[in-house]
Amino acid sequence: MEFIIISGLSGAGKSKAASFLEDMDYFCIDNLPAPLIPKFAELCAAGPGKYDRVALVTDVRTGTNFDGLFHALDVLEEMKCAYRILFMEASGETIIKRYKETRRSHPLAEEADSLEEAIGLERQMLAPLRERADKIIDSSNLSTAKLKGVLRQMFGRADTGRERMEVRVTSFGFKHGVPMEADLVFDVRFLPNPFYVAKLRPLTGLDAEVRDYVFQNGQGTEFLNRLWDLVGWLLPRYEEEGKTSLVISIGCTGGHHRSVAIAHALGEKIKAQGWPLAESHRDLGRN
Repeated sequence: MEFIIISGLSGAGKSKAASFLEDMDYFCIDNLPAPLIPKFAELCAAGPGKYDRVALVTDVRTGTNFDGLFHALDVLEEMKCAYRILFMEASGETIIKRYKETRRSHPLAEEADSLEEAIGLERQMLAPLRERADKIIDSSNLSTAKLKGVLRQMFGRADTGRERMEVRVTSFGFKHGVPMEADLVFDVRFLPNPFYVAKLRPLTGLDAEVRDYVFQNGQGTEFLNRLWDLVGWLLPRYEEEGKTSLVISIGCTGGHHRSVAIAHALGEKIKAQGWPLAESHRDLGRN
């Protein structure tokens, strides 16, 4: 079982971190009282495996004394329940800016004369917990996408590839409209059209005869190679920015021949590089 304790400064991104971990198949609970942590871990361990990845958020909202939390962590160790502490922090200037944007009140506002003083007080209170942290993320200069990428690198299932960005390659016909979910759109209507060859018209780009026709004059092959040079370069960059899925749409006139052949060939290249791939051909069933 993977057990993560998320803590840190208010306004440093704990809730966002929990949300991203939830997207990575962690079962997340916000503000669980410290005395309940060992009991919850016990229930998870005794379950059928549904809660084998758990992330709990705890901070000064549960109290300013962390003795209870440290005791709960000691109990987890006695239970042989491995855990990791993720500590989120940011500069005082960044946190002040975020609070001004959200107009929320700091949890220690009533105990300080200013927001800056409240942040300093919280930083002092959390110092012992920070010292025990396994991972520390300073979100001061991290965009939402960058934070997601950092968390994926730290806690993603690298052995299974489940946390890698999924790539969806789809073909379509422009006469039926561009797919609304498309991130990248490429037009292959410049290629010779099998529609005007009587024996190829009833076939699709998944048939060998149509694929041979699309690639026979060299233009299809050159386009595919140039397209792969671009897409192959882009994929890791999108993943680094925290994107979890990318939709690449290839279009021709009707979505039966050229776009299908190119989309399928591109998908094979993407899959060969180890990217999780989903391939679809939206307009094959349309006239």
